Amino acid sequence: MYLNGQDPPSAQEQRRESPPIILSLLLILSSLGLISYVDFNGISKRLSFHKGFMYAETLNIFPSQPMHVEPSTKGGISFVSPTSSGTKKSSDQIMELGNPRSDPPSLPDTGKDIKAAVKKEGNRKGTSISEQGGPRTPDPKTLRRLAQNREAARKSRLRKKAYVQQLENSRIRLTQLEQELQRARAQGLLFGGGALLGDQDAAMFDMEYARWLEEHHRRTCDLRAAVQEHLPETELRMFVDNCLAHYDEMVSLKSIVIKSDVFHLIAGMWKTPAERCFMWMGDFRPSELIKMLLSHLEPLTEQQILGVCGLQQSTQETEEALSQGLEALNQSLSDILASDALSCPFNMANYMGQMVIAMSKLTSLEGFVRQADNLRQQTFHRLHQILTTRQMARCLLAIAEYFHRLRALSSLWLCRPRQ
Repeated sequence: MYLNGQDPPSAQEQRRESPPIILSLLLILSSLGLISYVDFNGISKRLSFHKGFMYAETLNIFPSQPMHVEPSTKGGISFVSPTSSGTKKSSDQIMELGNPRSDPPSLPDTGKDIKAAVKKEGNRKGTSISEQGGPRTPDPKTLRRLAQNREAARKSRLRKKAYVQQLENSRIRLTQLEQELQRARAQGLLFGGGALLGDQDAAMFDMEYARWLEEHHRRTCDLRAAVQEHLPETELRMFVDNCLAHYDEMVSLKSIVIKSDVFHLIAGMWKTPAERCFMWMGDFRPSELIKMLLSHLEPLTEQQILGVCGLQQSTQETEEALSQGLEALNQSLSDILASDALSCPFNMANYMGQMVIAMSKLTSLEGFVRQADNLRQQTFHRLHQILTTRQMARCLLAIAEYFHRLRALSSLWLCRPRQ
């Protein structure tokens, strides 16, 4: 045992080495989060020697001023005091002395990692369940969208088919116009710069009639598509009214030509050869059209049958009256022109008098043609009043197909091989 209360040398060396060990322990505890704050500057200042021995004063674990924590570049934790930069350097030196090997790694944020892992696992499980469960039944919204897509595709195919048919009809019509132009040249109806003899309104009417046929074909295709889709009566009525209004446009177009060149309408050069065979006063006979439609409008009620038959009878009577008036007009014109001697030389005064009387008679010819067009127009609207909307739609489709076949027959006849 040593005098003066002195410890042996081994004890003194152990006491000298104890402060670095204590600092290391405090550093480890603070990195693990067990100690929230350590004042290393206070520890370094409060280490003192007493009688040759090293003692540590009370640690300032809870200081009055907070310290800032900055992440170190090595992945550890560094404590920065807001007081001075010298304190930061001393604390860094003490930390390096307390942990000479390596800084402890920072703890990861376990809460966020656990939440991300749980979410990823849930997504993986949901995917596996949906994949293992087989094909799912689509909801009504998806089924409705698929049905709308199919319907749109079907309408697109119908429009494409109608467009192709319209192009084919236009090609046929162009061929007919070329052939008629060649015949007109052969008959000597062209002269000089190629202007047609007669009024220019007739040529304009032919061009407008060709455009009317194209528009009529388009509206007929729309009506046919509406009938095949079994649209309600209210929606189908719109297509029927459009077709009837288009026929009214044709009557208005013909009324212009009646004033300028009524013979152009009666001759029927704007029609195909097969259509001219069935012409009556510039167009078709309404009574013959009703007779053709009776076999395509079944089933009809008894009241509808009586209405259609009564319309056919009244239309036929009006046609006979107009035909008799036209025959009387023709006979009158013939008598006026043959009233004087048909020999040369003739009396010029009598000749001019005959021409004036004949010209006055021809004005009544315009009235006959206008009355015939009005009869055709009234027949369409009377049928619309007697029949239902769906029956009238089938009636308009049958009429369009009938005249389309007449035009096709004319094209085949003009293109036949000639020997």
